[in-house]
Amino acid sequence: MPKIQAPTVVEHRASQRAALLDAARTLLSEHPERIPGLGEVAQHAGLARSSVYSYFKSRADMFDALVTDTFPRWSAYVEKRMDAATTPGQKIQAYVDSNLQLVARGDHALARALASASSSEALASSSRLMHDRLEAPLRTALTDHGSSDPVRMAELVQSIVYALSRMIEGGLSLRAATRLGRELLSPYLDGGSA
Repeated sequence: MPKIQAPTVVEHRASQRAALLDAARTLLSEHPERIPGLGEVAQHAGLARSSVYSYFKSRADMFDALVTDTFPRWSAYVEKRMDAATTPGQKIQAYVDSNLQLVARGDHALARALASASSSEALASSSRLMHDRLEAPLRTALTDHGSSDPVRMAELVQSIVYALSRMIEGGLSLRAATRLGRELLSPYLDGGSA
């Protein structure tokens, strides 16, 4: 019978830290209007309150870490959806659709809650990195699609995402928001740039 190896101290610490971040993410997603305390996060993760301080100096430190952990997940999700598309137009549409799916799933509310819970420095840095990371493949898809000004066109596409995101948060269904986005973009995406 093969011997099962116990996790190393490093693996154990990484697992517990991840459990705390997941618990904080879940609590913020469930109640974005309320910032949970360290004790509540520890309890939700199944850990003692005192153990939280082995990983984070303060609640603000934990939420800064959550910002740093959450934003790359958003970017990775959008990039994966864009990578799965085959044409530049489909990549642009995938950018819009995947961002709207994240908003409908509650990730945008989580991002807003994180903005109120974390330091402005961590938020600004992570937000800038996420924006830059998402902007590059969108600009590439717009260039490949034939845009004469992919930088400004990316801003226009992002403004559509922003407006539809607000509509979703105001009660519009994801299906309706996606339909509106496609209705607006399809003449450009189906016909190439003018």
